[in-house]
Amino acid sequence: MRRLIVLTVVIALCAAVPANAEALILFVSPSGNVGCVISKRFGARCDVRRHAWEPPPRPASCPQDLEWGYGLTIDRRGRGTYICATDSAFGGEAAIGRGDAIRSGRFRCNGIRGGMRCVNLRNRHGFAVTRERARVF
Repeated sequence: MRRLIVLTVVIALCAAVPANAEALILFVSPSGNVGCVISKRFGARCDVRRHAWEPPPRPASCPQDLEWGYGLTIDRRGRGTYICATDSAFGGEAAIGRGDAIRSGRFRCNGIRGGMRCVNLRNRHGFAVTRERARVF
């Protein structure tokens, strides 16, 4: 039943976007602690409200006026990385729980216990994130 609800929400979101615009699909973990967005053009990103993990040191490429390490992302090339931004991936209402999945183009996010795992299906790189742990691959 949960997958049917998610599919219905995804279809409604896509229908509301003009044909020439990029469809961004926002969703959350059942607890609401992990908020994500997925797009076939840009990839996948998940932010975490409360987390027990520490991100790696801020890279020089992340300006001081931006926030660092509160979420992870995967794009068309390369490995998963930590976020350097001021915006948020929160805002979706559809919940993707453990065992559920959502896909857009080459990107897929699966609900895992306490969080989300997102992968670029072409190169198998991505990330997994929960309140307790963040991992890029």
